[in-house]
Order: sequence, then structure tokens, then C-alpha cells
Amino acid sequence: MVSSEPLTTMNRKMARRGTLAAAAVALAFMTGPARADIRCSVVSVSPVSFPTYDIFRVPPTDAQGAVTYSCSGVGQRTVTIDLSAGGAGRFDPRLLRAAGDALAYNLFLDAGRGTIWGDGTGGTSRYGPFQPPNNSPVVVPIFGRIPAGQNVTPGSYADSVLLTLNF
Repeated sequence: MVSSEPLTTMNRKMARRGTLAAAAVALAFMTGPARADIRCSVVSVSPVSFPTYDIFRVPPTDAQGAVTYSCSGVGQRTVTIDLSAGGAGRFDPRLLRAAGDALAYNLFLDAGRGTIWGDGTGGTSRYGPFQPPNNSPVVVPIFGRIPAGQNVTPGSYADSVLLTLNF
């Protein structure tokens, strides 16, 4: 079974003269055909909300969100979660776009932001496989990073990423 959920990543960046801009990554999900013995679903998605992005800031801009899922039923269940490449069509980097400009970012499985969360292709890894407890919510953190030193124009930046829950 497959279930996919939208994820929203918010970012506000500050340009040279203090102009603020916002960026969002919408994460969509869908549910595939059900198995009679096991049910899994996305309970909630907390957006990865970046703080104000300052083009002069030396360290990268980091943020964290989460996806919560739950499984129930009889039998062995193994869960993996994939994230799509988004509108960039590639995982490294993913891109937030606004009016002809792009702000590179990425989503990671680990707090050290060393493992790009994807679908297991193109140098990425997927969440899992994991055997969740029966009828208990499982919270999976999503770590985001916007690399420093990007000279982009002010604007509202957005991307769309598909989260897929496989069980």
C-alpha cells in the first residue's frame, strides 16, 4: 500500500536592503490500495519552517518539521517513506522558485544533514524499512537546510514535494 502526504516548507529570506521574501514547499500525499490485514496512514505533517534567510549569513539556514504516521492490523508490516525530487526534477539540490529565480535547499533524514531524503535513487536514501508498533503514532523528523551564500532576489519562493508512505 502507498500513502502520500503534502509537506510544506516555509522560508523567509532577507535581501540586501532588508526586503523580506517567503518560500514554501508543499508536500502532497495520496493513499494507495488497502491491504485487508494492515492499515497505515499519515496522521499529520508539520511543515519545515525556515527562519528568515539572510543572504549575508555565513552558516546555512536550518529548520525541522515532521511527518506522523500510524499503522494497525494483523500481520507483519514494514514501512518506508519516500520524498520526491520536487519541481527541480533532481534531489541535489532541490529548488524553491520565484519569478525566474531559484533558492537551493534540501530535505534530510538526519540532524547532521548528511543523508538526503529521497526515494533511494540518485544518491538519496529513504526512511526505513521500519516495523512500527501497532496503533501507535510514529513521528519522523524532517530536517531542512538552505545553504548559505545564495544571492537571490526578494520574492515568494515555492516548491512541491510528494511524500509516499509505503507499507
